[in-house]
Parts: sequence; structure tokens; C-alpha cells
Amino acid sequence: MQDATLEDLAQYLGMAKQEIRVIPYVVMHEFEALLFSDCASFAEGIGRKELGGEFQKIRDQFATPGEINDSAQTTPSKRVEKLVPGYQKPFLGDLAALEIGLTRMRVECPRFGLWVGRLESIVGAA
Repeated sequence: MQDATLEDLAQYLGMAKQEIRVIPYVVMHEFEALLFSDCASFAEGIGRKELGGEFQKIRDQFATPGEINDSAQTTPSKRVEKLVPGYQKPFLGDLAALEIGLTRMRVECPRFGLWVGRLESIVGAA
């Protein structure tokens, strides 16, 4: 899918695929899925330490955090909003991500980890 996105972008811009300076990452469902990489840290990051176990129950139903989604009503953010009324995605999501850390997200979400690795290899080669 990411290659198809890159090809579509190149075609839209009238450029060769090799000329495009974009490395797309298509998240399977949504950002909050990454936050389920470490449920205790997720809960701590949003200031609701007592919810770590509830987040873990959700996480344990899936092979990877990226798979958390059964329907439009059970997306990761909807599950979070059910436990945290008034959940503010941009603010609390960022706090949780900082608490969890990129390393843990990369381990738990392999596709995300590969994408970050690609970015790092480009920076390292520059």
C-alpha cells in the first residue's frame, strides 16, 4: 500500500517515483493504536495510571497494537474515549507517546518500526 501511495503521488505530480522525496507510512487504523504498545505507560502519560489494566485488556485481544479495530465503533480512539471521556487526542496522545517512547512502539508495531528504520538510514547516510 505504501508503494502504491508513492506511485500515485509520483503520477499526480508528474514525476518519476525515484524523484519523490517522500517515504509514506500508512497506519493500519489510527495513531492511538501505537499507544497500546505499552499500556501502563499510556495510562501514566495521560495521567490516568489506574487505566493501565483496562488498556492492557484491550491490547491482549490482538496480536499487535496496529490490529486493534473491529469496526467504526471500536477504533482505538473510540476505545480510549470510552474509558477517558473528553480524551483530547492531540494533547493527551502526544503526552502518552512521549511516555511510551519510540523504541517500544517500534518493537510492538513492526511495520512502524521498519518505516522509522528507513528514515534513520537516510539520515545516517546523509
